[in-house]
Amino acid sequence: MRQILQSLASGQTELVDVPCPAVGRGQILVQTRVSLVSAGTERMLVEFGKASLLEKARQQPDRVWQVLDKVKTDGLVPTLTAVKSKLDQPISLGYCNVGEVLEVGPGVDAFKPGDRVASNGPHAEVVCVPTNLCAKIPDSVSDEAAAFTVLGSIGLQGIRLAQPTLGEAFVVSGLGLIGLATVQLLKAQGCRVLGLDFSKARVELARQMGAEVFDLSSGDPVAAAMQFSRGRGVDGVLITAATDSDEPVHQAAKMCRRRGRIVLVGVVGLKLSRADFYEKELSFQVSCSYGPGRYDATYEQLGQDYPVGFVRWTEQRNFEAMLDMIADRRIDPTQLISHRFAFDDAVDAYDLISGKEPSLGVLLNYPEPAESERQTLRIRTLPIAQRATDSSKSRRRPTPASGAANGASIAIIGAGNYATQMLIPAFRKNNAQVKCIASRNGLTAALAARKFGVLTATSDIDSLMADEEISTVVVATRHDSHAKLTCTALEAGKNVFVEKPLALNAQELHQIISTYEEVTANGQGRGPVLAVGFNRRFAPQIQQMKSLLAEVHEPKSFIMTVNAGQIPADHWVHDPVAGGGRVIGEGCHFIDLLRYLCGTRIVSVQATMFGRDSAAEIRDDKMSITLSFADGSFGTVHYLANGHRSISKERLEVFCAGRVIQLDNFRRMQAVGWKKFRRMNLWQQDKGHVAEVEAFLNAVSSQGPAPIALEEMIEVTEASFAAMRSAETQEVIHCAPRQPSALTLHHDDAIRRAA
Repeated sequence: MRQILQSLASGQTELVDVPCPAVGRGQILVQTRVSLVSAGTERMLVEFGKASLLEKARQQPDRVWQVLDKVKTDGLVPTLTAVKSKLDQPISLGYCNVGEVLEVGPGVDAFKPGDRVASNGPHAEVVCVPTNLCAKIPDSVSDEAAAFTVLGSIGLQGIRLAQPTLGEAFVVSGLGLIGLATVQLLKAQGCRVLGLDFSKARVELARQMGAEVFDLSSGDPVAAAMQFSRGRGVDGVLITAATDSDEPVHQAAKMCRRRGRIVLVGVVGLKLSRADFYEKELSFQVSCSYGPGRYDATYEQLGQDYPVGFVRWTEQRNFEAMLDMIADRRIDPTQLISHRFAFDDAVDAYDLISGKEPSLGVLLNYPEPAESERQTLRIRTLPIAQRATDSSKSRRRPTPASGAANGASIAIIGAGNYATQMLIPAFRKNNAQVKCIASRNGLTAALAARKFGVLTATSDIDSLMADEEISTVVVATRHDSHAKLTCTALEAGKNVFVEKPLALNAQELHQIISTYEEVTANGQGRGPVLAVGFNRRFAPQIQQMKSLLAEVHEPKSFIMTVNAGQIPADHWVHDPVAGGGRVIGEGCHFIDLLRYLCGTRIVSVQATMFGRDSAAEIRDDKMSITLSFADGSFGTVHYLANGHRSISKERLEVFCAGRVIQLDNFRRMQAVGWKKFRRMNLWQQDKGHVAEVEAFLNAVSSQGPAPIALEEMIEVTEASFAAMRSAETQEVIHCAPRQPSALTLHHDDAIRRAA
């Protein structure tokens, strides 16, 4: 299938081939018939992409400070690489979609194949959307009219916040698509409406919809509003304009009566004058998109609806209300259509909205496929290099990685930031043959495949697992899928490299152990290579530190300070089901690092986190974890999200035998007390990703021991669970030694064979 993407680096708009997304729980798969270009929002994205780096920086000053802080801590080269990688990721355009349901996911009862639906899906031939972001279209509503559902709901939500009543006088400031839809909705509400805009054509269109109008280029809008309101001042103003100016808010305050209401739906300057609001006791509110539920992952992604008795108008119910208004002919959005384009000519549509020719509602009409073509649209595995569109052929493509390093034909599942910025480059530097990149939505896999010269992208995980040519699977997905995908890959006889964490709970960990033991038994003592992405132990400075510590035969003390930085409370990583929390999800890195440097097993774990009476919304990302080791050593991991981002993220100190080693952010290391070693500094960070992947690929090719003993990976994972338990109960958790299992025996046997 094809989808419209826009480059943040160049502003170029492309129509590209991507795999059809896989439908998940609570989702529906929709074949698009019509989609509406939101000229205001999408024009801003295109213009941002076309802007120079200097102009991009000017528009996002907060990001500039983040970049400068990263330069201080990580160095110039990694920072520039991260910025370039971010800009190299094209974004999907569009959020006003109409189509026919092709397939429904588990747990979906409200929709069935064949239903016509309006949704916030992007401009693509097939979209996958959560059910709470869809609404059925009444038979009497055309596809073109229904395409205005989502955009009209933005204006409708602003009206709900303004709470107009029959006969009230309202001003709509800005007569773009949302503004004109708002005019119609207010008229249907029984309000008197005054529309303001600089465009004579849009002013005239508002007049045809029954509004009184005023051309902003012809005089004082405040005087016009006072005359319109019979000298009393208007009851409310809905600002649907898009401008950097503060004037729309200032004018709105001047034209309101005492205790009038102002609702901002668009994007304007917000330097407010206290006097404007104080003297009249005006209310001012910013409206959030389509309504309650927006940006709430529980509502949008997990499908948990708000009770109608408490939240009458959610996003989905606003969609339904818009469609009902269109069906009853109380509003007619087709009046807003100015241009129609075939989907094949979508790039021309973006040239139009970016140019000087006037436009308003721009529709993209999708071809009606034959029955055989419907199956083509739903293809979930694409040979990327062979299916490039004309627009993408002109772009320079990276050369595919040559050679099957160590005999491994690799599939990478997951194409997020970590996979594309760290893992895939590490495999390519080791000349690995990456045959396929997979992601559930298909788009991110296609973008990564195109970027790195991988020939195949897919959203079909099952076919990937069944592919006998693929010997190795890399799992780089969200944490809650690690254990399941690892077990599936092991059962399919694949070698597995799974990004940390290995598992989120004891049950998942037990399932992995059982699966590996069963596979190993079936292989007569030989199982696939299983590795977890504990990369820091492979960093060159850590390797040097390990060799220094090997000279010391007495207990050691380790202090690991992690300036983790805050992640928003609603981020999935904090969700115990989806992410497991930051200690299990990321803190395991540092538990593993201390376990590696000490070289003996963990015997107890004690942890403390912010108390329940603290003001912190998230407590378990501000923790101190103390590990006791079998040789009498101990180590403390201070995992803290309440620091400042300009300070180094990771600092390790080791004290032993009258000697000290300090490592700062994997760039600067100094040692005191060693006669032949003083310091080891790097121009840029090296946290061991490339060396870790090299060790894994060598193990795969030789069928030798895994880079990290499997029992050790299990021990570290269990220690992360113990840290969370200890922090909650304030008890010391004692870690009993594990009984030798097939895992240990297999690893020991592999070491003997390698020797």
